[in-house]
Amino acid sequence: MQHIYDTAIIGGGPAGYTAALYASRAGLDTVILEKKFAGGQMALTGEIDNYPGFEDGIGGPALAIKMQQGAERFGAKTKNTEVTAVDFSKAVKRAVTATGDILSKTVILSTGAAPKELGIEKEQELVGKGIHYCAHCDGRFYQGKTVLVVGGGNSAASDALYLSLLAKKVYVVHRRDTLRATKVYREPLMRAGNIEFLWDSIVSGFLTDGRIVGASIKNLHTGVIHPVACDGIFASIGRKPDTGFLQGALPLDAHGYIPADESTKTTVKGVFAAGDVRTKALRQIVTAVADGAAAAHFAEEYLAGNFP
Repeated sequence: MQHIYDTAIIGGGPAGYTAALYASRAGLDTVILEKKFAGGQMALTGEIDNYPGFEDGIGGPALAIKMQQGAERFGAKTKNTEVTAVDFSKAVKRAVTATGDILSKTVILSTGAAPKELGIEKEQELVGKGIHYCAHCDGRFYQGKTVLVVGGGNSAASDALYLSLLAKKVYVVHRRDTLRATKVYREPLMRAGNIEFLWDSIVSGFLTDGRIVGASIKNLHTGVIHPVACDGIFASIGRKPDTGFLQGALPLDAHGYIPADESTKTTVKGVFAAGDVRTKALRQIVTAVADGAAAAHFAEEYLAGNFP
């Protein structure tokens, strides 16, 4: 007989390992399926200053390891394997992986969402050297400096406003002549004295000296390219949730996220969505761990009512 876990957690980021901690402490036979490394996007963050309990901050990789060790202390098992497909049609769920199928009575989906990149040469080499994807995570490094925000939606507008409180100057580069952001952001943006808009424009290249010292800005109407000096660039053009492997097993929203309320329950009984992969207003480490705790609680409740 193939082993059947009480809960299989797909994705080993903050939500996944918090769910594993709560589930394993409750006595549930728990496995985490993680295709890369513990921590997800958090593990790619050099310094985290907005997670409670670390008054001097903590490195993303270090916090990821602590979360993994905390869950495994209570018996949770980690399998480093990628889930390529799922079957939620029966009471016992199936996760298909390259190393074999995993069976479980409940599933917690915590695969997260990755920021969309600008797609410019040397972008990956400059991550942490002036290229950033989270203003609230890394904005503090630019106190009194000049930064550039790329995007025109709500995320970009929110990031620009936040950075305007820290930086000396904020440029907002947007490919259109007006923001896509909702009206609530527009008046505060226009009122901020240190925000300047570069309309109908894109970033066509990076200016570097070991790290970012500026950007080449191309006007889409004239084709003219001119340099803009800055100390950092924040890409705020959206995120892409890791939900491709679901392949119709669950309904997704228009942006590919999994609809689920604060209970983390999805439309399939026994399947839960936690962290950045869930449709939600705020995506931070603290909101991910809150989701993880909720998912484990409601998974335990489901098990008690369906697998006595």
